[in-house]
Amino acid sequence: MVTGLSFPKFPAAPLFAQLTVHVGVDAAAKAVVLEQRGRNRGYRETDVRGFRPENGVCVPDGPEVIESRVNMKAVSRHAAVEGVEVMFSRDAGRYVCDYTYYLSLHLGNGRAALIHVPPLSPGLPTSLLGKVLQVVIQEMLAEGENAQGQSLVPTKQASVVSARENQPGRCCPFGEKGMRQSCVESSAVLGEAF
Repeated sequence: MVTGLSFPKFPAAPLFAQLTVHVGVDAAAKAVVLEQRGRNRGYRETDVRGFRPENGVCVPDGPEVIESRVNMKAVSRHAAVEGVEVMFSRDAGRYVCDYTYYLSLHLGNGRAALIHVPPLSPGLPTSLLGKVLQVVIQEMLAEGENAQGQSLVPTKQASVVSARENQPGRCCPFGEKGMRQSCVESSAVLGEAF
């Protein structure tokens, strides 16, 4: 059992998200990767704080795989920003990002998205990554609207909840030494507060 963990405080009023978008940094990525699904089992590594889901399972008796309601393959075909490749994946990696994504898909009835991004670099400065994320999220909303016949996001209000305590490497299974994949999560929750 791990003690001394602190988790971000959530809004006092329940937030019924229309779409939750998670962004995780993958130190090995060369492209922006849109993850189609989250997996329930197979979590073997502990994070840098020593957390690992009990028995490597997110939700006991939960489905093995949960797909996002957003068709990431379609989004990846339509989201274009010069100089940045956008692709889709069906394997989010069975680590902190995948775990978070699965829980979000489970609790949000599939109304979630996970975007893995490469680390910032001279070829991918903050301004360009911000533009890519804006284009991708707009495409996700349009795709969700096209596929569902109704908008994923109401026009009334948008709220943002961020994981401010996370920093590069803090949730990487290899800590400061390996940095194979550091999942720095920022979650944008778009929807109405109840």
